[in-house]
Amino acid sequence: MIIPQSTERVFRPLPQLVIEANVNPQQLARAHAAANQDPLAYWEEAAQELEWFHKWDAVLDDRYAPRFRWFPGAQTNIVHNALDRHITTGVKNKLALIWEGEAGDTRKYTYYEVYREVNKLANALRSLGLGKGDRVVLYLPLVPQAAFAMLAVAKIGAVHCAVFPGFSAKALRTRIQELRPRLVITADGFYRGGRLIALKNAVDEALERGCDFVEGVIVVRRAGLDTPMNESRDLDYDAIVRRERWEAATEVMGSDDPLFILTTSGTTGTPKGILHGHAGYMVGLARTLHWLFDIKPTDIFWCTSDLGWITGHSYVLYGPLIAGTTTVMYEGHPLYPQADRMWDIVDRYGVTILYTTPTVIRMLMRYGDQYPAMHDLSTLRLLASVGEPLGVDAWLWLYKNAGHSRCPLLDTWWQTETGCAMIAPFPVSVLKPGSVHRPLPGISVDIVDEAGHAVDHGTLGRLVITRPWPSMPLDFVRPEDFDAAWQQNAWHTGDLALRDEDGLIHIHGRADDVLNIAGHRLSCAELELALQTHKAVAEAAVVGVPDRIKGEVAKAFVVLTPEFASLEDHGEIIRLLRQHLRKEVGPVAVLRSVVFVESLPRTESGKIARAALKALGEE
Repeated sequence: MIIPQSTERVFRPLPQLVIEANVNPQQLARAHAAANQDPLAYWEEAAQELEWFHKWDAVLDDRYAPRFRWFPGAQTNIVHNALDRHITTGVKNKLALIWEGEAGDTRKYTYYEVYREVNKLANALRSLGLGKGDRVVLYLPLVPQAAFAMLAVAKIGAVHCAVFPGFSAKALRTRIQELRPRLVITADGFYRGGRLIALKNAVDEALERGCDFVEGVIVVRRAGLDTPMNESRDLDYDAIVRRERWEAATEVMGSDDPLFILTTSGTTGTPKGILHGHAGYMVGLARTLHWLFDIKPTDIFWCTSDLGWITGHSYVLYGPLIAGTTTVMYEGHPLYPQADRMWDIVDRYGVTILYTTPTVIRMLMRYGDQYPAMHDLSTLRLLASVGEPLGVDAWLWLYKNAGHSRCPLLDTWWQTETGCAMIAPFPVSVLKPGSVHRPLPGISVDIVDEAGHAVDHGTLGRLVITRPWPSMPLDFVRPEDFDAAWQQNAWHTGDLALRDEDGLIHIHGRADDVLNIAGHRLSCAELELALQTHKAVAEAAVVGVPDRIKGEVAKAFVVLTPEFASLEDHGEIIRLLRQHLRKEVGPVAVLRSVVFVESLPRTESGKIARAALKALGEE
């Protein structure tokens, strides 16, 4: 398939920005050349910028390829580099976290204060018998305690498994049953879009059956709800932390020890648990903060992601703290109470770097230029986007209205599997709207056909990573999922892409049966199974259709059961199915439309012919 070439204009960085950048164009060119010639030396240099309890025996162990092991023999803990080492420097009394609730309540924490909060929770977790290798599910809204919990779990060597709080009780149960945690940490509720949303009751429902291995539930009192507490299982967050000391040892972790498991959807259509470790993840992430995001001592960094997604792990929490910068967390909806809430936060806190999603940008575009114009956005010096392809129109709107045509806008590509940004322009790069530019130094990618052969420029193909990278997964919860991703001597990302006439990469969405709804990846199979649990549905198939705001939403093709097929009020059935899907999966599962059919098109092998359904979906 050949894609017409773009004639869009390019945008050059201001001279002063190039002068002040952490990495100037000449340094970037030298880094690319050095990394291509000796990638292991490049990554070893990056690792030496961090602190280690014990250095590595080698940079890379490829004896068990494709399960590569980075920095074998090394001992570290990401929390040491994110918190502990700062307490002996001038960063100690610097603001680490600025938090704002949707109702306007705020909290600010220095690095020392975060350090103390994390240590007290770490001691509380140890007093409950948790330690190295134990799994802890975090089902938390975007509150400071969510950050403390992630760090405390990592500090004691346990493995945190965050679940997005927008997922339903049933989706939570599915993940708990696969992950088998000893502990769940949640909150009574939180605020979103002007509503008070209860959360603890979803945990109670999820644990009703088949989850006897969960020994305890810690509850953060965020919303002041009258939440039922099981005396034999449930614990109040403040009560268990209040009695603990603020000093706690950081567990020494090997380079192969897991840090977190994050469940995503992948090419087989079923949710996948991806394991990331302390050492390689930390090295890859740290380099992107200093090089790509050009972190300065005075920066205020705001990534608008939830901590339940990889972007939140990497660029709300771990990355900014490793870099010693100030990170912003906002609990609520970006349009509440009106469409200037984001710009108001940028204005009041003096945010300098804003990292958000195309969905948020498109939502803000709907309300016009007047809202960003209401606020002083002059502190912004860098803009960035993540989660899905950023169209040219959205790029130009943000560049003009938030960046005032002077802030570089970095369209970044990466995934849960990659751990950190992999393809992106630098602040000193010449920018072309619609392109994610080139791979970062030390990252090697290609665009190939189904046989694994490189395609020509301008030809759409499958994006693959051709060389191991430090922040790659240790493994998947189901090892066969890892094996499916590493094929033909390359990591298959599942995304379609092309290189334009300038050699810049353009992402064209998923090649597999996974929906990307507002940057949230949901498998078609998961939505289909949820629909099929409704008594009206005999069979169901789901495809993605374009959406101007969310990028993609779901369209369902449904074969009704006989008792419902005769009903004339299809509108009521559609309403019930939308309600059912929301209950089964969560509000993130946006169902645009439902088409009732007598049968589903299938291939000769009996599989659903998704190409035929996609063609119908585009009509």
